[in-house]
Amino acid sequence: MRKPPSDRYIRFYGPILDALRDLGGSASPKEVKAAVLDRMDIPEVERARILKSGQNAVENEIAWARDYLRRLGFIDGSVQGVWRLTPDGASTHISLDEARQLRTGVYQAIRQKVQSEASTDILPAATSDSAPEEPEAFESDGALLREIYSLTPTGFEKMCKRVLREAGFSEVDVTRGGPDGGIDGRGILQLNELVSFRVMFQCKRYKGSVGVDAIRNFQAALQGRADKGIILTTGTFTRDAEREASREGGMPVELVDGERLVALMQRLQLGVRPRTVYDVDPKFFEEFG
Repeated sequence: MRKPPSDRYIRFYGPILDALRDLGGSASPKEVKAAVLDRMDIPEVERARILKSGQNAVENEIAWARDYLRRLGFIDGSVQGVWRLTPDGASTHISLDEARQLRTGVYQAIRQKVQSEASTDILPAATSDSAPEEPEAFESDGALLREIYSLTPTGFEKMCKRVLREAGFSEVDVTRGGPDGGIDGRGILQLNELVSFRVMFQCKRYKGSVGVDAIRNFQAALQGRADKGIILTTGTFTRDAEREASREGGMPVELVDGERLVALMQRLQLGVRPRTVYDVDPKFFEEFG
């Protein structure tokens, strides 16, 4: 059983807690990840690295770090879509050396829990030199993203049309034969009985990052034709692309990266089947001795 890369995940322990403190104690995953990346000097080439699953490697590592912080009791994982500090997390500052020590403790706790539940000696005792192999990406999210990426570009456009319609858009249609900097589809978002927005969207089946030039080309294509634009991709967006999309005075463009697209499809139950998981309630058995 291989030993996981030494600092690949744990380097984010401290920055995640620090970022959440700066954000007021809770924030969306996207806000936390952006704040963490702003804090850390990670080369652009590393930020753009993509796993076989299609997920961004650094963002996936941040997600794993968050999961271990949750196991340690520093982050409250009870609310989906929100990363929230617990009282212990709010008062805890973690250096890289401390994170290395915590990592061993987390692995030991996980193994002990598995061994206790399974009542077996299949897993060896955890030591500082042995740790469970960490998956490359969260399995359910990675599997869904791989399935989406396996579609043809035309199939991806049709799928995005379905997602937008299920998300509340009307008169959604996919255009034909437009240039890459142009429009792939259009629809109407009705906010209420009196207000609606003309929205045009672009679909990019990428494994890498969508750059700022793609945003600017799309904004130019939207001028005079829509109130807002949406870019949906299986990849990610560079920081410059994110800044341009929300730049004051510019044509507003909503950016939906692979992670956000997966979360949206899970919420709408598109391409996934819901599964019920039950935890044992020990209190139920107390009266029976």
